[in-house]
Amino acid sequence: MSNTIPKQVRKNIFDGLALDEIRWCGRLPDDDFLARIFDLEELPSTDSRFSNAAGDIHQHRIFNWDWEDDWIYTDRRFDLLNCPDEQFLAFLVETVHPLVRPEKSETATIVAHYNEQLGKVGWELCPAERIAGRARFVAQRVYSSSKRSISRGQEVSRALDSAWMAQEIARIEASVETDPALAIGTAKDLVETCCKSILNDMGVAHSKTASLQSLSKLVVKELKLVPEDISDQAKGAENIRLLLRNLASIAHYLAELRGLYGSGHGRDGNHRGLQPRHAKLIVGSAVVFVDFLAETYRERGKNGEIE
Repeated sequence: MSNTIPKQVRKNIFDGLALDEIRWCGRLPDDDFLARIFDLEELPSTDSRFSNAAGDIHQHRIFNWDWEDDWIYTDRRFDLLNCPDEQFLAFLVETVHPLVRPEKSETATIVAHYNEQLGKVGWELCPAERIAGRARFVAQRVYSSSKRSISRGQEVSRALDSAWMAQEIARIEASVETDPALAIGTAKDLVETCCKSILNDMGVAHSKTASLQSLSKLVVKELKLVPEDISDQAKGAENIRLLLRNLASIAHYLAELRGLYGSGHGRDGNHRGLQPRHAKLIVGSAVVFVDFLAETYRERGKNGEIE
């Protein structure tokens, strides 16, 4: 395997972990974690008192605790910034292994961060199997654009400065292949959060218990997305009106699909859920909707049309 993951991408990944104060070794001691990937007894020691890496890592990270938490990123024995892709990806995969990091939401957030960076160079972590209800990930090449919707959703969440949207997108990314019902349910939540974020930013009052349809209608009204905004003289005016009407209908369809196939509702024993391809379609539609709302909100604000 040749090196396709540049140093800057690797640095971005490690910097992200440091900024969020995420322990790369999860709940394991440093040496126990690294022993899952490397033969520490075959690697040299940086401390003359010990004959191998197993000894000095245990001494300085367990007994003395005098090495910084992010020591691993610059240790030349592991050389994670320059090592072969295979070794670097193995390290990332292990940081989100269920035994290392059993908390599902934290794992989803970390995987989303990894994939945001790895996707730039044609890699991603994806679920391979489940262990005690938790996903075990593997690294694989990205040969399609199936992740574009989720990546665009991440950009929207940053533009609206919505941490909650970012969390929902992380859940979607971790579940669209392995748990379509969760991805569908979360796609509905994503649209709802986007609508509330825009309304809150605009200072528009809305009920905390308002339905998704009510919230979306209010946002469409406040952003003046009604079809009448389009001049009759514009070429294809009627087609644009129809597109806008269909776009506004996405929230209604999402709410219904969430009730039929999404998570959060009890099912009888004969219930059959949708497949990952259906979840991708629904997630993609949700992201198109929030992307259009967010872009319109930014443009209206830029032109002084929103106070």
